[in-house]
Amino acid sequence: MPNTFETFKSVALAEGFDEVLERVWAPDTVLEEHTHPFAVKAKVVQGEMWLTVAGETRHLVPGDLFELEYGVPHSERYGPEGAIYWVARLN
Repeated sequence: MPNTFETFKSVALAEGFDEVLERVWAPDTVLEEHTHPFAVKAKVVQGEMWLTVAGETRHLVPGDLFELEYGVPHSERYGPEGAIYWVARLN
């Protein structure tokens, strides 16, 4: 998996994603269950997060990948240091 944002972006665009950005989350942020009008593929690059989908929670740390299809209900919680991840979106 790509180790720089530019490489992540190039690979994601080649895979058909149409938007790639870096998301920075403040410490201890909690996002209650919600959906997005896009599919995502993301790589955690700093900090930690917990992603809950269909009652299953994954603890994600730097180097971990996650994907969500369009419209999938999920919640997010970020650790005491916050988190940064690179995300490709398919709008």
